[in-house]
Amino acid sequence: MISELSRHVGETVTLKGWLYHWRKGGKIWFLVLRDGSGYLQAVVSKADVPEAVWEAATGATQESTLEVSGIVKADPRSPGGVELGVADVKILDLCHDWPITPKEHGVDFLMSQRHLWLRSSRQVAVLKVRSEIESAIHDFFYARGYTRLDSPILTPAACEGTSSLFETQYTEDEKAYLSQSGQLYLEPAAAALGRVYCFGPTFRAEKSKTRRHLREFWMVEPEVAFLEIDGLMDLAEEFVKELTARVLDRRKEDLKRLERDVAKLEPVAAKRFPRISYREAVEMLQKKNMPVKFGDDLGGDEETALTEGFDTPIMVTRYPSSIKAFYMQPDAKDPDVALCLDMLAPEGYGEIIGGSQRIHDHDLLLSRIRQHDLPLEAFQWYLDVRKYGTFPHSGFGMGLERFVAWMCGVPHLRECIPYPRMLYRIYP
Repeated sequence: MISELSRHVGETVTLKGWLYHWRKGGKIWFLVLRDGSGYLQAVVSKADVPEAVWEAATGATQESTLEVSGIVKADPRSPGGVELGVADVKILDLCHDWPITPKEHGVDFLMSQRHLWLRSSRQVAVLKVRSEIESAIHDFFYARGYTRLDSPILTPAACEGTSSLFETQYTEDEKAYLSQSGQLYLEPAAAALGRVYCFGPTFRAEKSKTRRHLREFWMVEPEVAFLEIDGLMDLAEEFVKELTARVLDRRKEDLKRLERDVAKLEPVAAKRFPRISYREAVEMLQKKNMPVKFGDDLGGDEETALTEGFDTPIMVTRYPSSIKAFYMQPDAKDPDVALCLDMLAPEGYGEIIGGSQRIHDHDLLLSRIRQHDLPLEAFQWYLDVRKYGTFPHSGFGMGLERFVAWMCGVPHLRECIPYPRMLYRIYP
């Protein structure tokens, strides 16, 4: 692989990959080869190779599949610190009419060519960062004794409201829905295993067409027995700090390729995240002349305004119970608000984590299910967790694509998942 060539300086190697781009300099041809692990400049000198090799090198087109042989040479100016002095070039497949050219393409065209656009250096870098974050997520929880639980994708009821459910026919007489969250299934597992998490696809059918929304996205959700709201905030902060530090440490070249200003990420791993209450947040927004009052939900503009002046995420806590999910524990000192948090990323990236302490009292949860007009029979199993050995517990959810977008400095989530599913977009 190209990424391993620095250990083979002076050796003759053979590589297979694709021609990313090329430039010519008289009787020297510079091919940039990619193989998924990295990029390599391969230098072909007409004086040093047979005519057939020169013709293959100069006749190869963008994205042609090549087999290239030559001597690995140290070159500190090149990516990876090496280049290849070419002895042989074989065209395994000559690419014709590659549709993505250096000219400016519209978003709709690029999204329709997503299966090919993935090959661009920017998209490769984003997906490398995404993969690193996924690995870091598992390492974070494994090191702390969590058990991964795979929650079902087909569910009998909504987790956070029926308006954004994808419905499917389960049997002739029964409907099922694509999961909005694995949380409800994690809570019984926390009673069995103590510390658990799930990580998988979730689905929202809401008709949002913003840069912060996808209809299918990946979410990581921990759930912890006997953890209450202050401990949950500590866990969320520690989680984001460790993931950010991992990206900065291991994906330097990808961030450089994305032209990400890492100076904006470095404070995240070093500073404590500010924590403000929803009531304080409303006051802050009112001072900025934004028409917000207690009981209003905070949208993207409000979230961006709240993070102005901060170089780390902030946590907004204790939102009104009236605008939050039915399962959130009310604050004993202020019953109008729930023991919950939203973590807001700086630079206008908005909410990256949402979580809460869960109601663990059976009768209170039952009353909330009725208040929200939810089908009691669909939630009886969920109530059983409070009926047989109830316990305080808390958890949060983090949308992977929002976190990736922030790390990469990418404005839209559509670039942060291999094949985005958005309103009016399901191809390819």
